[in-house]
Amino acid sequence: MKKKLLFLIFLILLTGCYDRIELEQQSYVMAIGIDTTDQKGIYAFTYQIANPEVGSAAGQGGSDEPPTEIVTVNGADILSATYTANSFVSKQITLDHTKIITVSEELARDEDFLRVVQSASRSPQIRRGVQLVVTKENASDFINNNKPLMEKRPHKYYQFMLDRAVQTGIIPEATLHRFFQITEGDADLFLAIYATTESSEDKTNTTRTEDQYIAGEIPQIGGSPTQFMGSAVFKEGQMIDILNGEETRLAQMLDNTLEMDSYIATIPDPLMPDFRISYNYAQKEDPNINVNYHKDKPTEIEVKIPFQVEVIAIPSLIRYSQNKEFEHILKKSITRRLEDKTEALIKKSQEEFKSDPFYWSLYVRKHFKDVKDYEKADWNKKIYPIAQISVNYQLDKLEYGKMIDDSKLDKVRD
Repeated sequence: MKKKLLFLIFLILLTGCYDRIELEQQSYVMAIGIDTTDQKGIYAFTYQIANPEVGSAAGQGGSDEPPTEIVTVNGADILSATYTANSFVSKQITLDHTKIITVSEELARDEDFLRVVQSASRSPQIRRGVQLVVTKENASDFINNNKPLMEKRPHKYYQFMLDRAVQTGIIPEATLHRFFQITEGDADLFLAIYATTESSEDKTNTTRTEDQYIAGEIPQIGGSPTQFMGSAVFKEGQMIDILNGEETRLAQMLDNTLEMDSYIATIPDPLMPDFRISYNYAQKEDPNINVNYHKDKPTEIEVKIPFQVEVIAIPSLIRYSQNKEFEHILKKSITRRLEDKTEALIKKSQEEFKSDPFYWSLYVRKHFKDVKDYEKADWNKKIYPIAQISVNYQLDKLEYGKMIDDSKLDKVRD
């Protein structure tokens, strides 16, 4: 009797491995690109498949092999196109390790975009943490032109590149999960990562500073042509506009559902405007957001943002650290500039977008007894566009790095 019982237990355990596929029999897709075609309902799907032999300790003999294989097929959705691609890719294509889904700007602005990306949410293979990237050019061109010089392994490249850019705020955290969460909420705006491998022809505006660009506009010499900068604005599942790096940072600073460590920015020197002061902005605490909903008059939204600043460069050599009046002017200048930029972004979102990219609808929902009442109040048509919004930046700490004093120019040049 015991032998029969043990036999049945082993039999049950062994049946769990009937569909096992060896690692060497699988192809791991790192990036999926989606483009429009001339035929409605049919899209071009591009797969960047990693070569596991390149860059790994086990792949001693694979150094001469290409790091990736890129294939493109037409299909109605991601899954059916994947099966089509398997007709000429020797190993079974696996989507479990996909890092990004890229879509062309042309497709993102198409009203049918939501239809094609919907299949990504249904597939158990594609994780909801996959980042959504909108590219200026065709997604297939972006994937083919993207040739990083320092990191040959595509999965590490996408991981390192996106992690660092998200931390500094020049691109947003744009997971597939967040896209569907905000889109189905039908109130706020979703921000996707904006990228390109094509350099913009417009180089006439040389007055912009370090983060006032979108991808393709950053003047660069050498290096990889790929630029990640700014965000694509989605409303109700369709792209409507682009925010530059500075606006994307501000949007994340006002959103408590996103995290941003710190970033370096510059402002015109308040006492010598020909020079610019560099500082490190740090937001140690979440913004305090208070929404007072009024049914018969504009809703009031009050935002208080505590932040800290470390001054890292004063090319004018003015001694702000030694003069309280100068230091007060510097503090006021930094705070005023942040408030002016934020007010301009809020005004743009109210007048042009008619909705917000800050996820502030979360704070008004508590004023309604159920979802039906909340939807009837209509955040993005009746509440937010006419809301009275005040943003107050509160500077908690101002530091001057490791050195308090700079060199005295009159002493050096005697």
